[in-house]
Amino acid sequence: MPLKYNSGNFKKLSLVLSATFLVGSASAADLLQIYRLALDNDPQYLGAKSSMDAGVEKAPQGLSGLLPTLGVAGNTQWNDVDRSLRTTPSPSIHSKYNSNSHTATLTQPLFRWQNIATYQQGKMQAAQAEAQYAQAKQDTILRVAQAYFDVLLAEENLRSILVQKKAIAQQLEQAKKNFEVGTATIVDTYEAQSRYDLATAQEIAAESDLEIKSRALEVIVGKDPGPLASLREKVQLDLPQPSVMKTWIDAAESDAITVQIQQLALEVAGKQIEINRAGHYPTLDAVVARGHAAQTAAIPTNLGSIAPGFDTDSTTAALQLNIPLFQGGYVNSKTREAEANREAARQQLEAARRNAAQAARQSYLGVSSGIAQVSALRAALVSGLSSVESNKLGYEVGVRINIDVLNAEQQVYVTRRDLAKAVHDTLLSQLKLKAAVGTLDETDLAKINALLQQ
Repeated sequence: MPLKYNSGNFKKLSLVLSATFLVGSASAADLLQIYRLALDNDPQYLGAKSSMDAGVEKAPQGLSGLLPTLGVAGNTQWNDVDRSLRTTPSPSIHSKYNSNSHTATLTQPLFRWQNIATYQQGKMQAAQAEAQYAQAKQDTILRVAQAYFDVLLAEENLRSILVQKKAIAQQLEQAKKNFEVGTATIVDTYEAQSRYDLATAQEIAAESDLEIKSRALEVIVGKDPGPLASLREKVQLDLPQPSVMKTWIDAAESDAITVQIQQLALEVAGKQIEINRAGHYPTLDAVVARGHAAQTAAIPTNLGSIAPGFDTDSTTAALQLNIPLFQGGYVNSKTREAEANREAARQQLEAARRNAAQAARQSYLGVSSGIAQVSALRAALVSGLSSVESNKLGYEVGVRINIDVLNAEQQVYVTRRDLAKAVHDTLLSQLKLKAAVGTLDETDLAKINALLQQ
């Protein structure tokens, strides 16, 4: 059976490993830099911002129904008229003349309950648009942090595989030497070769995963983010403050942005009932009009005389009262529809409260259990490294076999990977907990950014 390992491959591996460890230099982008790139380039965030800009226009649109309207109308026409008298004989008059007029009308609504309710609803819709934008900003923070840590975890996974591969290569070389001098069987060499081949396959998969995670981050920031700053060794992870989970759950049920959005949606639905019901109410408007009309001279062609032209100026002021009597059941039907929509909004609000409470509960437990898990994995890593050294020493003196060393090294690799994931998950849970109560902002991201290698 030919052995695939050689010293040339080992040197190449060492170069790759060195390059991997060098990532994180002064040119590496940190979490805040990536987040600000996302604010400038993320289509999802930018779309939410434009939606907010559109939504806040509901307020001035609603106000317009309470303000006066001013309009100007005008017309001009050419007239060609034949007139005949009902006499005997019956002379006829043929005249040609031009007439024109223009009118300016000012209308001030005095009582239109529909317009009043629409104005109030418009302010609620504008507030709802702003809350939806705030939610989108929180989501952007979480998406950026998730994608950032996914890349770091993929890098750590690849780094651990390369470390393991290097260790296996050294073990393979030692097994070959031991076999050549007769102190070990060929089985040790085959076992090391098998582990080396497996590590190679894992390396290929890890490289592919890193590429996928990097491209996912690129989708958010709009370009290749390049090297990323990694977390410092043994970062300090703190328990949530306050330390009582129920406090966070209660805050989430009342203050979560998703809850605020649905609360506003319920209020908007309530105003829609008023708007539809107002179809039964009378309306009263004040109308002032100023007009001017003019007519050119009329020329009777068969009488030989010219009638003079004239101008007319007029001003009118009026109160217009409209009382709806019957609309075919349309208003009642629209009101029932709005009442059903309000009940749907009420149920959606209750669902939002429950989901917010559950999110707070999960995130709180994610932080507290994550801290405990990190502590346990750090202890396990220390024990695992000691186990590797003990097994290597035992192998050298003949009380351990090669597979014992390889298994110990494999366990260290798994522990190192799990530790990195636990740290990342705990930090993400901290952000999700703040998001669950509606307080997540850039300062929370800055606190995590301070844990990165600068």
